[in-house]
Amino acid sequence: MVLEKIKWEREEIHIFRIFLYFCTIYIMIKYSISMRINRLFLLIVLAVLALVSSSCVTSKKVRYLQDMPIQGMPLNEALEATVAPYDELRIQVLSNTGKDDELIKPFNVYNNAGVGYYQGYLVDANGNIQFPVLGDLHVQGLTRLQLQDTIAAHLERNGYIKNPLVAARFLNFKVFFLSSSGGKVLNITDERCTFLQALAMSGGLDWYTRRDRIGVMREVDGKRVVHYLDPRSTSVFEDDFFVLQQNDIIFTEEMSYKFFSTNLNTVLALISSAVSLVSVYTLIRSFIKN
Repeated sequence: MVLEKIKWEREEIHIFRIFLYFCTIYIMIKYSISMRINRLFLLIVLAVLALVSSSCVTSKKVRYLQDMPIQGMPLNEALEATVAPYDELRIQVLSNTGKDDELIKPFNVYNNAGVGYYQGYLVDANGNIQFPVLGDLHVQGLTRLQLQDTIAAHLERNGYIKNPLVAARFLNFKVFFLSSSGGKVLNITDERCTFLQALAMSGGLDWYTRRDRIGVMREVDGKRVVHYLDPRSTSVFEDDFFVLQQNDIIFTEEMSYKFFSTNLNTVLALISSAVSLVSVYTLIRSFIKN
């Protein structure tokens, strides 16, 4: 809120300054007949000012979730990250009774000291993992909870462990963020990361990033698919790509008039100097003739 307030105050200052320049040039044009000022020059300056003023970024162009209702919106808990090829998973098999330590050992990968879990299971290109004793398991498309239930069902159905407890986590949940100012790798520690959370983790969007064309690229069925999301609208919650998957790539675009916006002070200073020089020249010329 504080950052948005500062940006809005800066925007008001720019608008006020442009307004003053318009007033000054209007007065000079109004009295240009008597002062013999080149009206074509003034019209060119006026056109430049109009172009510069159009580059101001209003809060409507950057404010998030502008149509968010006061009463809130229902959560979509169905959206959750799923296992995909080349994911790395940590899977632990535990005993609910605490009496089956010897039975669960074959299903866990220990370090050299025989304690702790350190090795992950890499999902191959076909969406399978090689699990001890059970062999090949197809896990692609399963959520974390579904993966736990699937392995537990295999263990119990085959009579290896009665009522086992399985814990699974993603080890390589990363999202990549690309913008004109650089890129970032976002390491996701939670089991669920949304589009808005990723924007926050990346440091947020600068003032001149297009909110209507923020792309999320994902590999789906062997193809790279891109969805463009707009965080200014609550419709972003309904997009299938709102909840991110491992290795998603978020990329942004700059507004076309960023050059004018970032160089606004320089442009206005140059115009002010030019107008001042013309005014001085006209006054001197008028004084000499008189």
